[in-house]
Amino acid sequence: MKNLSKNLVYGIMILLTIALIGSVISETVNRPEEIALAQLVQNVKEEKVAKIVVQENILDIELKDGTKLKSRKETEVGLSETFKNYGVEPEKFAPLIEVKEQSGFVFWLSVMLPFLAPVIIIGFFIWWSARQFQRGSMQAFSFGQSKARLILPNNKKERVTFKDVAGVKEAKEELKEIVDFLKNPKKFIDIGARIPRGVLLMGAPGTGKTLLAKAVAGEAGVPFYQISGSEFVEMFVGVGASRVRDLFKHAKKTAPSIIFIDEIDAVGRHRGTGIGGGHDEREQTLNQILVEMDGFETTESIIVMAATNRPDVLDPALLRPGRFDRRVILDLPDINDREEILKIHAKNKPLAKDINVRMIAERTPGFSGADLSNLVNESAILAARENRKTVTELDMIQSIEKVMLGPERKSHILSVEEKEISAYHEAGHALVAASLKGADPVHKISIVSRGRAAGYTLKLPSQDRHLYSRTHFLNEIAIALGGYTAEKIIFSELTTGASDDLRKASDIARDLVMRYGMSEKIGPAVYGEHGEMVFLGKELGTERNYSEDIAKLIDTEVRSIINGCFKKAKEVITTRRAKLEEIAGRLVEKETIEKDEFAQMMAAA
Repeated sequence: MKNLSKNLVYGIMILLTIALIGSVISETVNRPEEIALAQLVQNVKEEKVAKIVVQENILDIELKDGTKLKSRKETEVGLSETFKNYGVEPEKFAPLIEVKEQSGFVFWLSVMLPFLAPVIIIGFFIWWSARQFQRGSMQAFSFGQSKARLILPNNKKERVTFKDVAGVKEAKEELKEIVDFLKNPKKFIDIGARIPRGVLLMGAPGTGKTLLAKAVAGEAGVPFYQISGSEFVEMFVGVGASRVRDLFKHAKKTAPSIIFIDEIDAVGRHRGTGIGGGHDEREQTLNQILVEMDGFETTESIIVMAATNRPDVLDPALLRPGRFDRRVILDLPDINDREEILKIHAKNKPLAKDINVRMIAERTPGFSGADLSNLVNESAILAARENRKTVTELDMIQSIEKVMLGPERKSHILSVEEKEISAYHEAGHALVAASLKGADPVHKISIVSRGRAAGYTLKLPSQDRHLYSRTHFLNEIAIALGGYTAEKIIFSELTTGASDDLRKASDIARDLVMRYGMSEKIGPAVYGEHGEMVFLGKELGTERNYSEDIAKLIDTEVRSIINGCFKKAKEVITTRRAKLEEIAGRLVEKETIEKDEFAQMMAAA
């Protein structure tokens, strides 16, 4: 009703404005010519006038040829008397005159409008200000109310079930008993079992934590309250805690139900850091969440689910038994899961019949569910851009590179010299990768700029890998140094194109020594612990928990590993220089070499 009255007032104001503007324009366009009284007398004498309408002192004149004119007579003097004074005979003007009296309403309106108009304008301003003040007051009262989004079980458009979530089989098995409890809590209560009150979903970004939480509510057919952790925190202390209380109050009214807090690390970070103290808004919000979860009765069918990709920073009080004591880990999907996820996201998209979804799944190791969804969407956009009705396999392959490396930059044109350097650089990466035993196979080499890279060598593992050996890391360092080595041998000069490769090689070598215990001289020990600021999720520094002697030994070992890998790359490129030049020449000519063509080149003597 409030919106209706508001829209009605605005509509009337708009119509009045349009009418006023229209009348002004109409009056300006159709305004008759105004003539002097003497000219009117002359027209009457010449018998050119058809009619004269008298209204107060205004004379509306219509000539016999249809022309409309306007004039004014003297005040308090009749028109007949005026004509007589000008010497016009009565028989000439008497039949022409028509007197029109002004209506009482128009008279009073003309009298009152100059006084009423300011009053109406001031009254409207006061009414509008009062409404704004009332709205502000209502917002102030609702400031502490929860902003959770409610999805009801009968909402078929937004309802999600386990069938809509591919992969994560172990996670779904863990959550099935939560669904069973929400559907039939009496079975658990009668036997004295206590179902977990809190479920923490942990996993990398894009692995489907929110989707899985919705699926639990969809399977159980219960209301689903969704809110982000950051929506609790405001600049005013106590607002977050108030919103937590309001959220749990609504959830209890609609029990059984599920409360889902996304990115709970925004409010659930470790307390006692010395920043903010007990009056910190974030800590008060966390305290209220803990109190509300402790206040659950055994008979209350409310499950609190939360998601985070940083479980290491959560406060221990959140993770103790009785709160978030059920932890479900969502890993990145393996090849079978990726195939199922691709099929789900491709349901409403017209795919070509010859698309090999398994092959696409093989070429996307390390992709999360969100990455795969983006991949299918990008391939559909690419097909639509080229005015095609179906999505082809080539669209999906090109979309893989776009998701991994960024969009193709065809406008980034290299000079002849830069193109040759880039070709030898990428050929060096590919040749070293193809020559080392156990290295990932090369799928594509290109010197077409994509994202921030001037060129790229795409290597993909033949199968999903969970454990990495020292040999694998050494091969990766040697492959990263392949481009640097090729530039140094062929051109006897180095460019900035190898800067990212050198950083990658240095990081791997330092991790080998300091994190993985893969250095023979230093042995099985971890040195340096990563530290971070309280409110920032970035690793901003490393705590140095070792002596100067160990630091010197670490630097020596890192340098030794990098030098050894450089020698290995140099040996490969020196002994197979003819093959390097063949690959580089083909890149200069075609700009891109695909997997099958590269395999044939390497197989040839």
